[in-house]
Order: sequence, then C-alpha cells, then structure tokens
Amino acid sequence: MNTTNRFKLLLEILLVSTRLGLTSFGGPTAHLGYFHEEYVRRRKWMDEKSYADLVALAQFLPGPASSQVGIGIGVMRAGVLGGIVSFIGFTMPSVIALILFALLLTGFDVGNAGWLHGLKIVAVAVVAHAIIGMAKGLTPDLKRKAIALCALLGTLLWQTAFTQVAVILLAAFVGFLLFKQHEDKTEVSSTFPIAKSVSAICLSLFFGLLFLLPVIREFTGSNWVAMFDSFYRSGSLVFGGGHVVLPLLEQELVPTGWISEEAFLAGYGATQAVPGPLFTFAAYLGTVMKGWQGGLVATFAVFLPAFLLIIGALPFWDQLRSNPTIKGAIMGVNAAVIGILISAFYFPIWTSAILIPADFALAAILFSMLAYWKLPPWIVVVAGAVGGSLLTLF
Repeated sequence: MNTTNRFKLLLEILLVSTRLGLTSFGGPTAHLGYFHEEYVRRRKWMDEKSYADLVALAQFLPGPASSQVGIGIGVMRAGVLGGIVSFIGFTMPSVIALILFALLLTGFDVGNAGWLHGLKIVAVAVVAHAIIGMAKGLTPDLKRKAIALCALLGTLLWQTAFTQVAVILLAAFVGFLLFKQHEDKTEVSSTFPIAKSVSAICLSLFFGLLFLLPVIREFTGSNWVAMFDSFYRSGSLVFGGGHVVLPLLEQELVPTGWISEEAFLAGYGATQAVPGPLFTFAAYLGTVMKGWQGGLVATFAVFLPAFLLIIGALPFWDQLRSNPTIKGAIMGVNAAVIGILISAFYFPIWTSAILIPADFALAAILFSMLAYWKLPPWIVVVAGAVGGSLLTLF
C-alpha cells in the first residue's frame, strides 16, 4: 500500500472513530453495539466471528473493554498505527469535554452547589445499575457469589492501597482451583496482523512499567512520576470495565490529598454525561490536580496499559483462551469484581450522596429512568443535576 492510500485509510479510521466517540453514550456494552453496527454491519471491515473473538479478548484482559475493541479494530484495519488513530478518535471528544469541565469546576466556587450534589446521586444510580447488570453474568452460581462476598468484605473492612490488588490475585488463585475443570466448548480461530516480536515488546513494557514506576516514584520523589504511576497502576488492575476504576483511583488520589472526595465524585457524575469510555474520567482528575497538562498525562497513563495489553495479546489469543488455567483464574477475578463494586458503591459513593430521605427518593427516580425506562445516560445526568438543585429549595 502506497503512502497516499495509507493516509486515506488512516483518515477514514480517524473520522469514523471520532464520530463514534461523539455519539456513543451508554457505557461499554452500548459501545460494543455501536461498533458492531458500524464496523461489522455497515462498513464490513471485519466479519462476525472476528469481531466476536476480539470482544472476547477485550473482556478477558484488564482495562476498558470498548476502548480495547476499538484499538483492535484499528489494528486489524491498518496495523498498530491504525489502532492508535482509532483510539484517539474514540477517546478525545470525552477527554476534551472533561478537561473543560474540570477547568470550569476549579474556576468557580461550587462546593455547596445543589447540582453538584445531584451529580453524586447520579453516580449512585449508575453504579447500582452497573452492579446489577454485571452480577447476572459474572456471579451466576454459588461459588462465584461466595468469591464476590469475600471480595466485598475484604475491600470494605481493609481499605488500603493494596487491598484490591491482593483481592484480585487471591480470587484468581481460588478461581483456578474451583474452575480448572470448567468446560468451554466455544471454538475460536482468528488472525491478527501483528508480529509476535512487537507483541512481546508491548507485554514487556506493560510489566516493566508496572513494576519499575513505583521504584522510580520513590527514587525521584517527583509529583508527575507519582501521578503517572497512580493512573498507570489503576489502569493495569481494572478487571470488569470502567466502573471498577472508581475504587482504585479513589484510594490512590483522595487519601493522599491530591483531590477532594467531593470533587472526585462530582467528576465521576459528570463523566456519565459524556460519550466515550468511562476511563476518560482520568482526564478530569488530572486536570483538577495539575491543569490541562495533567489531564493529558493522566489520560495517557490510564489508557497505556490497555493499549500495551491488547497489542501484546492479539497474536496469542487462541492459545490463551484454550488454557483452562487462565479461564478458571479469570472466572474468579470477574466474580471478585462484583464484590469490589459493591464495596465502592457503599463507600464513598452512597455514604457521601445519600444523606436524607429526599436524596434516596431522587436516586430511585434516576435508577428507574436508567434501568426501566431505558433513557439515555445524558438525560439521567441532566435530571440528576436539576433534581439536586431543586432539593436545595426545600
């Protein structure tokens, strides 16, 4: 392919992914539906089987599933550079919106604003909806419900920076022991245009950064390195989708005083109002901490693990999926995710948002709008902000 045709192909990927980034509301599951409609049905960039394999890989790996699928589609279309362009298009609209929101929030005194409290209540409704939806698929039997309960108890009663990591590792071990004989008759076979040497470099970078960044952080004492390490580690350990990044980031940033709990939850609520991946919450957090430059650095850091993992794992996916050790461990980890979510749902989300009966009433209305009436998330966010403002009048 000559340079001109390659440029046109990359431009096409950028335009299509940007349009999806501007219009894809509703969270990762909805994003996958948008991708399927655009890339498989409409443009026929890939067939149904290849898309299903790619989605399965993204669900298997830690990180934002929809972003990883978007990166994978770009890679299959135009190599690694195509994956980068696809990621930029899908992610940048929400990054820009959240950076602007953070700058607006820090420029005005909104600490006691009613709409801000309303956004906290939106977070209650959204996370409750996510927990119920995910629990159906990730904890279908008593064994996995027990793993989820233990994860809940551990993360709720011992709230340290390393608790989530320990819970995930322990759940992987228990999952291996309990589900190593689990049968999965699904056959997979996919071809991805990436050299195994490139994948090996990406996987080496992923693990190298995960272990070296904390050392560099302690050695240099740099606030920028510390921030990069916190966001990179959070992005590396998120199994189960963007909602799980909440407790990891909250424990990294709030206890250290980098961001207040109020500002943290306000940004989380605002993130529900923008399209694109929930991981762009990092853009808001970084901006509150260190201006727009911090927003860009935080975004790069939290998404970098997902990019390295999807590129690194694509050529080895067939072997990984057929390995019963890996499958059993992931089943245990996915169950633990539910417990981590419930723990985060109670503290800090519920405890900081539901203060009086009227708050609970508003949360119930917002949850019904989202779960039963199937209204778009941005409408729920607007309703929450208006409802929070009205509560201050009574």
